Amino acid sequence: MSLYPELQALGKYLAGEFDNQQQALEQPAWYVHLRLWMRPVSLFTEDSITLYAEQASVVNIDRPYRPRILRLRSRETIEIEYYMFNDIEWIAGAGKDRRKLEQITAEKIKFLPNCTLKVTTENISPGNYRFKTTPAKETPCSFTYQGNNFQVFLGLEATEKELLTYDKGIEPVTGKGIWGALLGAYCFTKIQDFASELVGY
Repeated sequence: MSLYPELQALGKYLAGEFDNQQQALEQPAWYVHLRLWMRPVSLFTEDSITLYAEQASVVNIDRPYRPRILRLRSRETIEIEYYMFNDIEWIAGAGKDRRKLEQITAEKIKFLPNCTLKVTTENISPGNYRFKTTPAKETPCSFTYQGNNFQVFLGLEATEKELLTYDKGIEPVTGKGIWGALLGAYCFTKIQDFASELVGY
């Protein structure tokens, strides 16, 4: 499959294992030391780059949470579509387990229609980009899981050297942030590259 160079670059920038150790050391009261995994998955390969994402606190590294699917695709602009798992328990730990990733099928995930991000691209130098996201809709990213309603603000910026994430949970009644990037972005650096798993791109 032939994809636009910008879309290929975004996939390569995001495919990896990330850590915010420096930020957590400098501001321990405000930022938990996290590990974030984003690994390529063989879904929607006809027109997209698809990544499995999950994260964990380093002090509980074997208890990852927030499993999700990010589908990167080009329309009028680059977009990132978010999908949730019908059952989040069985997929936990897939960021470190390729065998689990290979079991992900379209039937095991659900598209979140209000959780799509539009991506703007800044050319820093030839073949080198800065990507920033904005919500595609004014309505908040919201979904229901096991009978509970959730709202989340999603956002990221990515370069070849750094990943900033703005994800935070929103209290539906007050609209205030209750977890995540409450005081600004989580600042990650890539400690392991999974771009080689983007087979065919």
